[in-house]
Amino acid sequence: MKRYQDYAVLLLRIALATGFLSAVSSRLGLWGSYSSGWENFLDYAGKVNSFAPKNFIPAIAVLATITESVLGLLLLIGYRTKFALVAASILTLSFALAMTYSFGIKDPLDYSVFVFSMAAFLLATIEKYKWSLDEIISENKTN
Repeated sequence: MKRYQDYAVLLLRIALATGFLSAVSSRLGLWGSYSSGWENFLDYAGKVNSFAPKNFIPAIAVLATITESVLGLLLLIGYRTKFALVAASILTLSFALAMTYSFGIKDPLDYSVFVFSMAAFLLATIEKYKWSLDEIISENKTN
């Protein structure tokens, strides 16, 4: 049973990483015609953060993009995994709460933002991450 749990943890970590990296790729136009684009993302960021002053939106959008990129890469390679998962959980929970404030509860539920956040939080409770850079570094320290 433990072996299946290790696979599930790895696959969920990769799914979370690709979720972040896909969103960033879309806003940067890397998905081609399927991309949302930066201008659409700025508009959406303004709607989600309706409580924030309009001149803060570009900074929020850039900060979110950088944070999602870094967290996605950390999760993908499994480096500083627990930190990345806690940060991912906080980031996505903040996003879900902002969506709830701006649009109501239906949108964050439809887009599974709370699920994404709690999946990251659940993974943060795992003791060791198999098939990760963290595991390789830990093994090299003990040898």
